[in-house]
Amino acid sequence: MIRLSGLQLPLDHPAEAIPAAICARLGIPASDLLSHSLVRRGNDARRRSAIQLVYTFDIAASDEPAILARFVGDKDVRPAPDTRYRFVTHAPEGGPAQRPVVIGAGPCGLFAGLILAQMGFRPIILDRGKPVRERTKDTWGLWRRAELNPDSNVQFGEGGAGTFSDGKLYCRVKDPRFLGRKVLEEFVAAGAPDDILWEAHPHIGTFRLVTMVESMRRQIEALGGEYRWQTRVDDLALEPAGEGAHRLRGLHMQDGSFLEADHVVLAVGHSARPTFEMLHSRGVHIEAKPFSIGVRIEHPQSWVDRARYGNCAGHPDLGAASYSLAHHCANGRTVYSFCMCPGGRVVAATSEEGRVVTNGMSQYSRAEFNANSGLVVGIDPARDYPEGPLAGIALQRRWESAAFVAGGSSYFAPGQTVGDFMAARPSTALGEVVPSYKPGVTPTDLARCLPDYVVDAIREALPAFGRQISHYDHPDAVMTGVETRTSSPIRITRGKDFQSLNVAGLYPAGEGAGYAGGILSAAIDGIKVAEAVALGMMR
Repeated sequence: MIRLSGLQLPLDHPAEAIPAAICARLGIPASDLLSHSLVRRGNDARRRSAIQLVYTFDIAASDEPAILARFVGDKDVRPAPDTRYRFVTHAPEGGPAQRPVVIGAGPCGLFAGLILAQMGFRPIILDRGKPVRERTKDTWGLWRRAELNPDSNVQFGEGGAGTFSDGKLYCRVKDPRFLGRKVLEEFVAAGAPDDILWEAHPHIGTFRLVTMVESMRRQIEALGGEYRWQTRVDDLALEPAGEGAHRLRGLHMQDGSFLEADHVVLAVGHSARPTFEMLHSRGVHIEAKPFSIGVRIEHPQSWVDRARYGNCAGHPDLGAASYSLAHHCANGRTVYSFCMCPGGRVVAATSEEGRVVTNGMSQYSRAEFNANSGLVVGIDPARDYPEGPLAGIALQRRWESAAFVAGGSSYFAPGQTVGDFMAARPSTALGEVVPSYKPGVTPTDLARCLPDYVVDAIREALPAFGRQISHYDHPDAVMTGVETRTSSPIRITRGKDFQSLNVAGLYPAGEGAGYAGGILSAAIDGIKVAEAVALGMMR
């Protein structure tokens, strides 16, 4: 097979244009093209008057060695890679004497558990939250009635934070083993649409993720895995292993029970603050890491579609338009768009009482009125929270608490129009753009719940972004705050064997441990860590 990349065709091209374009690109007659299968489809919208669809195909042709020889050095014509997943080992007959444990049922924990189950290791999966449908009811309790369940919400429970998001399934991590393909194929087997296998920027959306997560849970259970819900790990049982190191021997639960375990995947997500505090108190090696803080900004999706696609806005092959923006400020900060959700809504994402956190979410259709995105500023430990490994958590809590107060101490989010924000005056009412955040938005001054350097940076960036996307800095565009959970504020450091640097048997994984960002990268990390656990158990 030959992989042909970068094949461009105009919107609304006829189906027969594809094989003709393939043959023209490769310089072969139509009779030599035996088959072609779609690998990827994106678009090039740099010229709005002439938007192109950009394809990658795997091709079977007569005399493929001769074709490849003619295109030596052409990065767009090369042998098709083998993307099949291969298990690194399998459990012995009857399974291991002690089962591996996975803490956390988000994307990382889900795939760690799935791979371990597929290899025959019968994992035990613990989560402080509830199964996804019960969790969904609790989440809607906050959105509809301003009632928070601290153990079952946007952050905690089956599916993790990725369940209530745009469901983006792409990332920029290096993936030479095509583990991302394994993730997508498992999602399709669990009910995801086939187009996630070839869309350049695939996504699923919350409603579909719910049913997929349930399907994958059933597969894990059918393979001998076990889920234990509403089970929070409150302490580790450690034994000395020399020179300040320890070995994990078990887990103490919130209810007083104890689980023997010496191979544990820690996939708790970026908001598991009590767990981070417990790990630090037990001497597990943790360091502060950079993250970002800011707001959610909303515009009518039609504005973004028109700005990105011109007269082609609304074309079915383009869908709802997205954007990615960045601006380097005079104060040394970088402002950038984060987790952009076309046709979605801003959601309440707190997991702690007395705090307000925003995030973005879309359904598969991306058909809601507004586009939203995080508008955030990068911060780092040396400059902004040098007090220790957990100082980033303290900073997050400070501004989330301020947002709670600014919103009226009712889980309403503080909101402000871009016009008022730029003029440094509190909003007393909102304009043309209706915010989507529930349970509600209180017009106020967002500068009350953000650091001064974040406010200054966003004020500088908005006009720059308005020059790139028309109406981005429109006075009626609305911002709600605060966006603080962009990534984990800590890294639970691990070695090449994926184990904690100083606690053998503990495998930090995914976004909470500081090794991923988003559904796909977290799932990929879950696969890698599951493989390391399996190999460790076979030694």
